[in-house]
Amino acid sequence: MALKGVATQGLALQQRRIGLTGGIASGKSSVGQLLASRFGLPVLDADLYAREALAPGTQASAAVLARYGAAVLANPDAEPEATPTAAAVAIDRAALGRLVFADAAERQWLETLIHPQVRRRFDLELARLETAPVVVLMIPLLFEAGLEELCSEVWLVDCDPEQQLNRLIGRDRLSEADARARISAQWPLARKRALADVVIANRGSPDQLPAAVQRALLTRAD
Repeated sequence: MALKGVATQGLALQQRRIGLTGGIASGKSSVGQLLASRFGLPVLDADLYAREALAPGTQASAAVLARYGAAVLANPDAEPEATPTAAAVAIDRAALGRLVFADAAERQWLETLIHPQVRRRFDLELARLETAPVVVLMIPLLFEAGLEELCSEVWLVDCDPEQQLNRLIGRDRLSEADARARISAQWPLARKRALADVVIANRGSPDQLPAAVQRALLTRAD
């Protein structure tokens, strides 16, 4: 995979950076947990950084509250304090998700707000882990956000469209329409499949995943 810019320089020491991606509910988190718990690798989680960016008291949280108001308050009976970054004001992420996945313009606004903060957090963590031989970057929107340049290889966790839909409905208790809207907000798995260096099939039972992950580690290490 071609690398660009600063990221290429950062890989001069031959650090192996695995970009772990996939579609929503395809099984990225399960693979990430395996890489951390069974193989002892540091896993940098874009979703975690995005949640931290929207924590009470952050600038991003204040911006979201200014835009959507009570519609995204975790406790709608509590009025936001006078200070827009007041630590007591929390965002209802499910309510925010319903808003932005129903409107592409609102989703783009939120991504423009959050993605730079997530990228800065990745840069900080990669600098901290610069001597680690292998680092995993778990990024659901890796291709959509153009973050391939951070990685020396990209793994895609893959499954069938119906599996993805059913897993998402069951996991997040969404209606079929809401689940399809969230899936369609990302690139389809078929498009990502053509761009990935490694494809990990997650179509079977969970006990099949460890062997697939181990094969991927050994294959790309050669």
